[in-house]
Amino acid sequence: MKKLTLQEMSKQAIIAAVYVVLTLSIPAFAYGPVQFRYSEILNLLAFFNPYNAIGITLGVFISNFWSTLGVFDLVFGTLHTFIAMMFIIKSRHIIIASIWPTVFAFIIGYELSFLAGFGSFLEMTYGVMISEFVIMTLIAVPVFKILSKNESFLKVIGYDFSRELYY
Repeated sequence: MKKLTLQEMSKQAIIAAVYVVLTLSIPAFAYGPVQFRYSEILNLLAFFNPYNAIGITLGVFISNFWSTLGVFDLVFGTLHTFIAMMFIIKSRHIIIASIWPTVFAFIIGYELSFLAGFGSFLEMTYGVMISEFVIMTLIAVPVFKILSKNESFLKVIGYDFSRELYY
């Protein structure tokens, strides 16, 4: 990866801020045993530009300062996003990219069950998996397929037109 420019750092700060605002707009569904963060839609920005993983991961970290789970969410929530981002970046098909947060939902399941004591590991993991699948695959994929037809949008998010992606 090349060096981050001031313009790229600014984009990442904006992505992080948007993630935080979206997460905090409905905190009842962003934290605790029922997690339905519609801000997770932004995860697919990393599919189009690997640098966007920085803003998303930073946004998750900052959002988790408001979590009722405290430091656990700072660590495990950010870890979940970071790992999912690494796989999203490597994916070449948008459907595959959208699945990674669902695959790694067990990290949040562990946090919710063993560390926060909300329920069984499987129950918490399945709940997060369903949420991630609905948000990332059923909602975000169609949204980004539409947005990806707009060249101006792709330029704004820093899409590298030399990358061969399938959406």
